[in-house]
Amino acid sequence: MTTELRLSPRLLLVNLSMLAGPLALFTLTVAFTGAGLQAIITLGSLVVTFLVITGIGTMRLLTTRFRITGERAELRSGLLFRTRSSVPLDRIRGVERHTKPLHRLFGLTSLRISATSRELSLDGITARQADDLRRLLWERRTAVAPAADPTIAELNWAWLRYAPLTVWGVGSVFIGAGTAYRILREMKIDPLAWEFFRNLFDPPWFGTLVTVAAVLLSGLAISFVTFVDAWAGFRLERENGLFRVRRGLLVTRSVTMEAQRVRGVEVTEPMLLRRAGGARLNAIATGLGDSEENRSRRPLTPPVPRAEALRVAAEVLATPYPNPALGTRPRATPDSPVETPLGAHPRVALRRRITRGLLVLAGIAVVPLGLGLWLTPVLVHVAWVIALAGLPVVLLLAGDAYRALGHAVHGRFLVVRAGTFVRRTAALGREGVIGWTVTRSPFQRRNDLLTIAATTAAGDGAYKVRDVAVRDGLEVAEAAVPGLLAPFTERAVSRGGTPGGR
Repeated sequence: MTTELRLSPRLLLVNLSMLAGPLALFTLTVAFTGAGLQAIITLGSLVVTFLVITGIGTMRLLTTRFRITGERAELRSGLLFRTRSSVPLDRIRGVERHTKPLHRLFGLTSLRISATSRELSLDGITARQADDLRRLLWERRTAVAPAADPTIAELNWAWLRYAPLTVWGVGSVFIGAGTAYRILREMKIDPLAWEFFRNLFDPPWFGTLVTVAAVLLSGLAISFVTFVDAWAGFRLERENGLFRVRRGLLVTRSVTMEAQRVRGVEVTEPMLLRRAGGARLNAIATGLGDSEENRSRRPLTPPVPRAEALRVAAEVLATPYPNPALGTRPRATPDSPVETPLGAHPRVALRRRITRGLLVLAGIAVVPLGLGLWLTPVLVHVAWVIALAGLPVVLLLAGDAYRALGHAVHGRFLVVRAGTFVRRTAALGREGVIGWTVTRSPFQRRNDLLTIAATTAAGDGAYKVRDVAVRDGLEVAEAAVPGLLAPFTERAVSRGGTPGGR
């Protein structure tokens, strides 16, 4: 049976509505300058834009065809330059529905079908067509009985309290203010010379206090708005052997991934979010596109309480799926691997983190020290203050980074953890490990340490066990994937070298 689909004629309305901005500009030009040469030029550019957009939209509408046969999905488009893409149904790794505000106004959406080596994109089909097509694609691939309760997690507005616990809100305020200031300076306008700002910073401490408060409040507002726009309507579901994440207010997204392509999960805990008891959950999956697309498609939850992230992780990981390598269907692990106790790393790893922190602190303090020796002795005292104040901060961060280190083999999962500013705990299915990368710096060799990375086709591509003792690192590699690393370590030992060294 063959199913064929065309783009919706409403796509022309979307393209034409893009002329609203230029048309408004033309109206303002006529209103303020009259129907002069400038207005005629503006009108001419509008006509050209109208013709180009209409021509491109009409061409796409008339020539785009999408077809699903018994074994393949095919996309054809173009008149003068024709393109044809085709992928086997069993190579499809994910389906994403993406709706922009303008598309939603006309009841349209975009559907992106990710395969092993390419992506098919349908931009301009109705929402009902997208849902039917997504359902049909997965029905042709699998015939798993639907779950009794497909919902794993859905939005709780109490999670909004975690929205400000990121630097992006405040950071975006600085970026916006800096951009606006630069534009005004290019226009020969200095905002700092305005009477309002001169009065605001008289006395200076009052202006500084008001500025800090304004930045914080603006950052909070941006964080809340961003959270609502990104996660409104959030719902994580399991259906027919698939995971589906739906979210978004202005721009809605629906990402579908096969359970058998989910190799594990990653719990991420940025420092501020971790201090508030929160975390985020990402999928480690194949078929989510390149690194940028993977980052946008892999989130399974917004910032949530850590207990909720662990609960969702346990449910996702407990979903049984076929093991392509062994041809078996492993049973669900009774307890969550992301909560398993992890093996500690040697104390020398703590010393390495303290050393790195001191080097960073020295690099910061040496700037005012050098300027002080060159310009004024006052800056020399500033350097000493930075060094003395920064020392306890370095020790605290180094201790936290050391405590974050850990690794374990738990059932069918390799579990690794690291990070202080962003702590990441990854549970990677052992069947997804396709190789090992062993690295040893001169300092690691002197202290009998190594960093061993499990390489995989899913997620970030590699998950590292950092600064682990040589014996422990090789043992965890052998326990995770028996026999994969053994031939190389045995060869190194027979030559009298260090096992696994590079």
